[in-house]
Amino acid sequence: MGKRRGGRELLRGLSKKQKQHLRAFGEEHPFYDKVFACCLIDCYWCLLHLCLPLQSENSDKSSAESDSETEVKQVSVYRKLLATLKTSPESESEEEEDESEPEEPGESETEMDSEGSQDTGEGEGGEEDKNGVLEQEQGTTNTAEQTLGQEQADGADTSCDPSHGVIEEFTDVKHESEFSLETNFMEEESGDCSADKRDSNSSQASSEDPFKQHMDKELEEKEVEKLSTLPKTSSQSKWARLGQLTFSSTLETHKTLKADKEVDVKQLYLHKPLESTWPKVNKQFLSSVNKPSDPSFTPLQRELFCIMNAYRDLFYPERSALTNGEEIRHAYCLHALNHVLKANAQVLSNNAKRRDQKPGTDREDYRDQGLTRPKVLMIVPFRECALRIVHIFISLLEVNDKRKIDVSNKKRFKGEFGSDPEEKPPNLKRPEDYEAVFAGNIDDHFRIGVAILQKSMRLYAPFYSSDIIIASPLGMRTIIGAEGEKKRDFDFLSSIEILIIDQADIYLMQNWEHVLHLMKHINLLPLDSHGVDFSRVRMLNLNNWSKYYRQTLLFSALQDPHINSVFNKHCFNYLGQVAVRNVPLSGSISHVMVQLPHVFRRLEAENLTSVIDTRFQFFIDKVLPEYRDAIMSHTLIYVPSYFDYVRLRNYFKKEQLNFTYICEYTKKAAVCRARRFFLKGEKQFLLFTERFHFYKRYTIKGIRNLIFYELPTYSHFYSEICNMMKATDSGVDATWTCTVLYSKYDAQKLAAVVGIDRTAQMLQSKKNVHLFVTGEN
Repeated sequence: MGKRRGGRELLRGLSKKQKQHLRAFGEEHPFYDKVFACCLIDCYWCLLHLCLPLQSENSDKSSAESDSETEVKQVSVYRKLLATLKTSPESESEEEEDESEPEEPGESETEMDSEGSQDTGEGEGGEEDKNGVLEQEQGTTNTAEQTLGQEQADGADTSCDPSHGVIEEFTDVKHESEFSLETNFMEEESGDCSADKRDSNSSQASSEDPFKQHMDKELEEKEVEKLSTLPKTSSQSKWARLGQLTFSSTLETHKTLKADKEVDVKQLYLHKPLESTWPKVNKQFLSSVNKPSDPSFTPLQRELFCIMNAYRDLFYPERSALTNGEEIRHAYCLHALNHVLKANAQVLSNNAKRRDQKPGTDREDYRDQGLTRPKVLMIVPFRECALRIVHIFISLLEVNDKRKIDVSNKKRFKGEFGSDPEEKPPNLKRPEDYEAVFAGNIDDHFRIGVAILQKSMRLYAPFYSSDIIIASPLGMRTIIGAEGEKKRDFDFLSSIEILIIDQADIYLMQNWEHVLHLMKHINLLPLDSHGVDFSRVRMLNLNNWSKYYRQTLLFSALQDPHINSVFNKHCFNYLGQVAVRNVPLSGSISHVMVQLPHVFRRLEAENLTSVIDTRFQFFIDKVLPEYRDAIMSHTLIYVPSYFDYVRLRNYFKKEQLNFTYICEYTKKAAVCRARRFFLKGEKQFLLFTERFHFYKRYTIKGIRNLIFYELPTYSHFYSEICNMMKATDSGVDATWTCTVLYSKYDAQKLAAVVGIDRTAQMLQSKKNVHLFVTGEN
């Protein structure tokens, strides 16, 4: 009974969404100040080893899960597909979902007093024993889950818990026939349907339409072998708005794309309704500077869409939530919706042709589908991003105010993806980029299927009946599962034709392993037929060549080796790739507003895998001894990696150094104590993680000596941390110091901090570099 009461105390101050997040993952979202002890199991290592079994039992049950769950067997997948061959698709019956959710009575939205609920010794030894802490946190998590189970029995929301026998998510039998591609025909559409049909039958349109050119291209086995074995050849080009571009391709050299200075919407081969709706939807980003002949795109959108519409892979590392984020989102939404509408129109048109064929005549093959229906996968970090994407889709499909499209489950979608003002964190003065990134609903576990057909949109569609899937990396990971789990499914990713990964830099602060796990399971042959008509499946899908036709659009706020690796190693588009490779002329060090000497100390590592151990040894042998003197007090050590943070913390405890620490899992009360001890000088060192700074942006007062254990992931974090020294009330600025550790493998991060010219000099020289910032440059 004592454990049960303790679990109720943990949950008393949580909202419904926070309880669902806690029940599924054993932690509260790191964006909020309240963090329970069990949240440590969400760390990079522990998530892989501890959380996945828990998630497989308690995570949401997706509609993508088939009724017959089978484990992966060592059998040819192609033979398995042929064994399930059907001449006509059979629609599987699904249970209708009850959208009405009982509200939890007496739910309190007030925050729990973290000071009163924590042990006063947490700030000193709360994370000392890793194994002991993890076992204790697992017990706390189980207690909390038991309490949640009791509250659910009293009327709480259980729609996300499969253990309670609820209906599978995203099931909607009511609209199944309405949105089925197999049972609809082109003639049933209204408006511009006849024009669409004429265009689809036009040989000229078929030969010039980028969609037709890309999807109708039949690769030969020799070309596929080249794509998988030969290296890529690259060429350089410079565009007016995007800057320096790198074009790369494995097959014979294609003609280099050229940015059109003027774009006529009618020449882009957009689906008919989009030609009229796009200028209206995009009007908010246009200015009076736009030329009359180019009234629909901004200069950035025009060049980006030129690459998108050519179906080449794209990596754009200069996305900013403050400036061009919404411009880019509108551009890729237009491309994704245009692709889906064209693909569906082709299927519907061929349905009519098959229906009109006279009995007894030879049936013509219409290869117009994949092995599964989903065509576009959009990966975004937060629910707010998914909400904005759906709103853009609705705006693009509504031709005018009189012709509104029918959106099913719209009320439910608004309730689950909208933001609640009462759940916002305390009002603190934070940078503008922080407010832009964390606007709206910042829950990072979600997935939703969207079906689009005949002037109608269906939200919460079953995955195998969806055209577009919008999800977070964590939402995808919990349904894909791990090898050996019974409840896992990734067949719906088999025929993805466009993959859009937006705000990829944020996933570095969440869990990059989820992105890698997704890339390993996309465009694989499905383990089941899922009712597909194999006579309509394209040969490229049957040959397992889908990944060579998939277009990947990758948007990020920075260039990072992890993101570059995904773009270079997991993108196989036969048309090639386009990457924006602009180098920063001036780094973020120019935004440091305090007079501060910067010492960049280079460490030598034999290879990339040994740089972690080399950095640690260099720090404890060369750097730390210089700061162990009592004179060098008030030293903040900025650590980007959580692994390095744990390693340093354990070393400091072993050496009994006078230090305190703050990480993304530290409780609010412990954070307050650590900041107070550091400010008063009671603790000489403060270990400070980058992920905590990303989610909190607290100002740390009392810094006199600053050590960057590694260059920050976000370059502007460098100037933000340095400028915290302005908050120091006492001390002489002449005694302030800043030391930065770097290696030759940190070239990209170094260029973002000091600029490209200084980076070239620093990489050529093996000596330490001393820079002095006056606060004016």
